[in-house]
Amino acid sequence: MRWLMMRWPIKGNEVTGETNLQTLLTSMSPSLDNTEWVFATVNEEEAAVPFIGSAIASFREEEGLTVVLPQAAAEDLENVSAPMSRITLEVHSSLEAVGLTAAVASALAEEGVSANVVAAYYHDHIFVPKASGDRAFAVLQGLSTSTE
Repeated sequence: MRWLMMRWPIKGNEVTGETNLQTLLTSMSPSLDNTEWVFATVNEEEAAVPFIGSAIASFREEEGLTVVLPQAAAEDLENVSAPMSRITLEVHSSLEAVGLTAAVASALAEEGVSANVVAAYYHDHIFVPKASGDRAFAVLQGLSTSTE
């Protein structure tokens, strides 16, 4: 925890992040990883147990538990999306920031790229179809430099 406290300002138990849209856009530093990700769902949480260790995200919905997994870990599941690429915005964005998701989604939409955004505590992660990964990455790099 000491490293975390030195890296980001702490308010009580809350870690703060950047909220200024211009700063977020110019410092988003998109990073494209090489893993092929999928969104998968299981109807019963007990069935998800073997996959939780590989999941980088999960969300409970009425229809079941959705997990985001490396494609290789989802081979035994039936309800699985097409492969996705993940682009992480390395800027420490606040969960209270306004406009970052809209700016990213709009830039990708202009290029005909669908975007599934997962906002985590420190960073935003954009999942795009695998075939569009390099193009989406270039779009986000361009968005970052065009707003400087």
